[in-house]
Amino acid sequence: MFQQRKKQFEARANVLKAMAHPSRLFIIEELEKGERCVCDLTEMIGADVSTISKHLSVLKQAGIVVDDKRGNQVFYQLRVPCVLNFCSCVESVLELQAQDHAATI
Repeated sequence: MFQQRKKQFEARANVLKAMAHPSRLFIIEELEKGERCVCDLTEMIGADVSTISKHLSVLKQAGIVVDDKRGNQVFYQLRVPCVLNFCSCVESVLELQAQDHAATI
């Protein structure tokens, strides 16, 4: 049974791996507010353009964001805003962990 579903689990893991970086999570949250150009994200994160472009490339390859080139600038937006539901779920896990930790002190 597992072997039959392994490809599906691998595909899911690849999406999760793409999200598994603080800068990429920040980018996802920012794109929730609307599209952003690489230059905006570079300024917000405080990293160079090539680093931000690499992060965006990882998110694009995973199918999380799409880009739109306009002249010399590239704008990104969320392709699947429902990815933020997963982020909310992670926040719930973190809140429960904090409650458990507080209860043991």
